[in-house]
Amino acid sequence: MTRRVVRKRSHGDGGIDQRGENTFRLRYRVNGKRFAKTFRGPLTEARKELRKLLKAKDDGLAVEPSKLTLAGWITLWIDSGAPGPKNKRKVGQRTLERYEQLLKEHVVPVLGATALQVLQASAIDKLYAGLDGKVIRDELAPRTARHVHTVFNACLGMAELKRLVAVNPMRFVGQIPNPNPGKPEAVDLEADDVDGADEVDEHDEGLSEAELKTLVTGFKPSSLYPIIVLAAATGARRNEVLALRWSDLDADKKTLRIERAWEHTKKFGLRLKPPKTERGRRSIDLDEATIAVLLAEKDRLQRIVAGVPDGVDVDLSLVKLPARALMFPALPEPGNGCVLTAPRVPRNVSKEFRRRADLLKFKGIKLHTLRGVHATALLDAGIGVHIVAKRIGDDPATLLRWYAKRKRTQAADTAVSAALTSLAAGFLGK
Repeated sequence: MTRRVVRKRSHGDGGIDQRGENTFRLRYRVNGKRFAKTFRGPLTEARKELRKLLKAKDDGLAVEPSKLTLAGWITLWIDSGAPGPKNKRKVGQRTLERYEQLLKEHVVPVLGATALQVLQASAIDKLYAGLDGKVIRDELAPRTARHVHTVFNACLGMAELKRLVAVNPMRFVGQIPNPNPGKPEAVDLEADDVDGADEVDEHDEGLSEAELKTLVTGFKPSSLYPIIVLAAATGARRNEVLALRWSDLDADKKTLRIERAWEHTKKFGLRLKPPKTERGRRSIDLDEATIAVLLAEKDRLQRIVAGVPDGVDVDLSLVKLPARALMFPALPEPGNGCVLTAPRVPRNVSKEFRRRADLLKFKGIKLHTLRGVHATALLDAGIGVHIVAKRIGDDPATLLRWYAKRKRTQAADTAVSAALTSLAAGFLGK
């Protein structure tokens, strides 16, 4: 007698139940869990939708249904430290606060109530169109609009990585905000002065040697003078310069170590932290003129500690500064002594720099601009991009992209002309 085998329908095939006119419940499983989705439309389209769900499961692209809103996911992402989908690392506290500000000011009010899993590229296009409108009306800086996109994309990219959405809808966005059309982007996405990062720098094209000399010399009457000299001579970030200690300087070897930077956050206030990346921890060669300016500043502080007036000839080598004495400590309040370990407020340093630069007819220039001026001068002189990037603590690829967008300087044209002359002389035998 032949035994009949009855094959049961696999759970993987899913199912469709009609719940009303052109309303169906689609039943399927993801990772062994049962799920149901309401679909409105004709039966033929309901079958197509079910096949899509099942194919996504077979392709490993299925995600468990969730009612999590975009605003809810943004909060979770920020609370987790805003890791990127590529490097999977938390960002610094100051950067985290900036990310939260950008998303909650520009994205959440428009799209926050939207369920994360149904967010469409068309909705993001409308968001960006609104940002473009604000840019046109001068209500928003172009670079801020671009930063919104950068952070929003990272946020949605992590949602895709964590399987909260099948695909990052940002992949299908029609056009992203353009930062400063026709102008180069800054060397760093996160500029040292976050509050001023969105301002257009009229000197983005750089400064000539004569202009730089006029600017730096104009600061001689100011206590900022040695800070400006060091920033221009090293390309170091403002918060790195202000965190330097005298123990970081080796005057005999003419080197300066950069091992820390100041960070100002709402949560922790002003605190020291390691450099932004491993590239940031570096040793920089100094020239004799810059060292002379630094040693003069050290002499000034030693006289303050010893109570020796200017002009009195004494052996300052006997005056020891505290081990953690800063190169550029906070200026003493009236009636108070100088505390060499007390930091200057970075934001105030930037404001004072801009004020004095404006008086010197360098309107709009920022302290951060000196970083780009330094890198440009070295690259124009033919120094290799990897050497320059190592010196300023940046990524060579980022530095090269930034440099390629800048307007060519006279020094660069002269260097090209000299190189071509030498090349031609070589192969023409002249």
